[in-house]
Amino acid sequence: MAEKQNAVEQGGASKTVLMETEDILAAIEWQAEHAELNGAPCTARIVRSLVAVMQTETATGRCIANWRGLSLKDAMPLRIAGGFHHLVLTGTDSRLQEVYSGSLTNQAAIDRLIVELVQNYDERLLPWLDGPPQTNEAGRSASIMAGLLWLTGQLGPRFELFELGASAGVLTMLDRYRFDLGGVQVGPENSPMLITPEWKGAAPPDNPVEIIAVKGCDVAPINLADPDAALRLKSYVWPEVADRMKRIDAAITLASQNAPEVARQDAQAFVEDMLASAQSAGVTRVMFHSIMWQYTPAETQAAITRMIESAGEQASAQQPLAWISLETDPATFRHELKVRYWPGGEEAVCLSHAHPHGTWVEWSGPEAASKA
Repeated sequence: MAEKQNAVEQGGASKTVLMETEDILAAIEWQAEHAELNGAPCTARIVRSLVAVMQTETATGRCIANWRGLSLKDAMPLRIAGGFHHLVLTGTDSRLQEVYSGSLTNQAAIDRLIVELVQNYDERLLPWLDGPPQTNEAGRSASIMAGLLWLTGQLGPRFELFELGASAGVLTMLDRYRFDLGGVQVGPENSPMLITPEWKGAAPPDNPVEIIAVKGCDVAPINLADPDAALRLKSYVWPEVADRMKRIDAAITLASQNAPEVARQDAQAFVEDMLASAQSAGVTRVMFHSIMWQYTPAETQAAITRMIESAGEQASAQQPLAWISLETDPATFRHELKVRYWPGGEEAVCLSHAHPHGTWVEWSGPEAASKA
């Protein structure tokens, strides 16, 4: 059995992170614990029921039982959890609503219900195992906006933004969101999307931010204006976490009014094209991404890094460049906000770390920011 582990701390609770394993039971239990630690105990119970599903003579059960090379990138249990939620959201079968509401908590009873659902909807559920979940959590935009507030103090308040791996473009619409970041208010007051994470530490700098333009890319973008695509995206959101459900509904509303601009393009080609495009004087060009770097091949990471650093060498006070990332540190599993900028800030500065869904942000403060 091949297995890699490391100890981390999430939300104040220590646990072991399974980076890679061939032990299906260990992977299922890890994902259940992860859901519990992040406010989704009902989803955790459904994930644990996959052990019972593995014992069934169904295509879905066999696929789970024979899964190999499990890793955090796979998120196999969350793939099928999205399929179960989809049954409820589409009105196909509402029995899981008892579980999602917390009125049914007995694990044995949930196991029986999940097994029955798999037996009844085997052909419908099986394709959910074909690809990773698409969560596109709007709460993560709090960290990106905080990074822009800080960057204003370094480069000025005007920005054009380019998001890598934008998926449905939920974060590509951050210029339309209203934020309260430790008491710092930014964004349109009448926005249906209000981002108010629990803020730890000092507030970010209360600087002006003017977003001139924003565009994203994804190899397979999801069209939030398409009701079926939007419902599939919503299926991956943990239903008992009410704030996340409200945020995805707000994002769908905004996208239906004016769809985000997301190019069907891989990140490397997108970066190359955007860096080659004309840049207005006095506007900082910002490449940004959140929780996508770990899914990017190492050679692509290296190519993007080379291109951005090369462009940074050519940057000037009139045509600055910045790189904002909210990504998982593989050593600590912390989700860290890091910023690089040119001219003047070539080394990455770690400004904060955050809950994976943006529930809270812990700001280090610009003065206390450490070189990463």
